[in-house]
Amino acid sequence: MRSVYFDHSGTTPVHPAVAEEMYRYLIGDSFGNPSSVNHLGLQVRKKVTEARDIAAQAIGAAPGEIVFTSGGTESDNMAIHGAAYTNKSRGNHIITSAVEHHAVLNTVKALGKQGFNITILPVDQYGMVSVDDVAAAITDRTILITIMHANNEVGTIMPIAEIGKLARERKIVFHVDAVQSFGKIPVNVDELGANLLSLSGHKIYGPKGIGVLYIRKGTRWRQTLFHGGAQERLRRAGTENIPGIMGLAKAIELAMENREAESARLMVLRDKLIKGLTSIENVRLTGHPVKRLPNHASFLFKCIEGESMLISLDMKRIAASTGSACTSGSLEPSHVLLAMGIPHADAHGSLRLTLGKDNTDDDVDYLLEVIKPIVEKLRNMSPLED
Repeated sequence: MRSVYFDHSGTTPVHPAVAEEMYRYLIGDSFGNPSSVNHLGLQVRKKVTEARDIAAQAIGAAPGEIVFTSGGTESDNMAIHGAAYTNKSRGNHIITSAVEHHAVLNTVKALGKQGFNITILPVDQYGMVSVDDVAAAITDRTILITIMHANNEVGTIMPIAEIGKLARERKIVFHVDAVQSFGKIPVNVDELGANLLSLSGHKIYGPKGIGVLYIRKGTRWRQTLFHGGAQERLRRAGTENIPGIMGLAKAIELAMENREAESARLMVLRDKLIKGLTSIENVRLTGHPVKRLPNHASFLFKCIEGESMLISLDMKRIAASTGSACTSGSLEPSHVLLAMGIPHADAHGSLRLTLGKDNTDDDVDYLLEVIKPIVEKLRNMSPLED
């Protein structure tokens, strides 16, 4: 039986060229500590500098504005905590949206218990936040706005450049979670107006456990999570993850080389999925119909439990998801779908299909072939069926 992977928003397989690059820093004489002044340490320090240059160039930043982290969650936490506490003398108001990844949403909520005033903005039926709502929420005490570039569960691309312009005009620190968008659509910190921006390696065929936090020069931000040595220019203590950094740099290079052509290819497959699945009775697309990631298709199947559908698909060797991998153990429906106004019962019937570099037209045909009898069987068994 063939095996098909449609969960690239959850994670991606490590690219062979990335694995090869990492391996060089796990064996041989490339194991040095970049903080050491011996020849092995200096050799590795040079390679880290080159990796920083690659990451910076990919998002239109300066190398000195790049901090390597352990991944998207850490980058989000560092950005939000650092901006909030550094600017607390100016105000205590933070703005975010109801559909953020929990790495942002739970961090902001935690700050709400520590004396910060939190505004969580609603979204429309497509999961998109309104620029007008952001503008209306700003007060003279607002110190931070944090909005994701593209939603991980429904694929909607947010109006980040417009929000960034608002933040810049009001001199408010603006953080963008670009974990899902980077490598799929253009991410340029100047065009987005970001002061802080988060990236993750394992969403672009890089290794898990490595990420980037961009900190614009001149932004009022200081580290509040880690204390220790002087690594990363005093912005993140701890010996650097050299194999991870080198793997991430290679993954970024590959992503930048192939982004436009690959996004165009995946968009064709995505649209075929959307056309095929929405032709099934009582199946509808979630997220914005046009302003969505090129590889992302998400749906609601009425009168079906998403978990049952996932199990049935997995028995056919098709890997998919119902939403964020970080909340897959929860029995509650997606907070993103509920924020979009989808009824609690319907939100349980979600399916997310996210495409990647190895997916083909045949993969899409296979899914469309096997899912129709699965839907029919599950609906016949469902007590919710009309």
